[in-house]
Amino acid sequence: MQNSFSELGLRHNNFTQMTWIQSVLYFAGHSIDESLEVLLRRNQTSSSFKAKSDFVKEPIPLVGLVGLWNMLLLDNSPLLIFTPYGGKMSEISESETPFPHRKGNLYGIQYSVNLGSNEEAPKHLYWIRRLYEYMAPYVSKLPRQSYLNYRDLDLGVNQRK
Repeated sequence: MQNSFSELGLRHNNFTQMTWIQSVLYFAGHSIDESLEVLLRRNQTSSSFKAKSDFVKEPIPLVGLVGLWNMLLLDNSPLLIFTPYGGKMSEISESETPFPHRKGNLYGIQYSVNLGSNEEAPKHLYWIRRLYEYMAPYVSKLPRQSYLNYRDLDLGVNQRK
């Protein structure tokens, strides 16, 4: 990271290296050192969230990343998921593994926020919509693209015929 993104000033202690199964523990809110048995002893919880997505075709400039960081600091439960589509994925033939989103995309971003209580939800919805607007200059354009199976009612709804 220091070689590729030295301008971000990241240090080794900004990262946690983990295996895939440790990441499952981490994203479930557990320590990565906990026993995997904890995943079998879970309570059914309900949480509401809002998610949006974009495809990135060109590297986001530093000014865009700084602005993104500042936007993230405005909410108490933001989550971004970056999914790489370029690189090795572009080398695999479409006839070998059909995946229509890889061509011309560096990566996808999924923006998500927990809505919390009914009283907090409007604040979080406002924040994620502002974040989505902010990202417009840095993502796919004409048309703006998002991942097919991510439902975003801000984009519209399917009409049954």
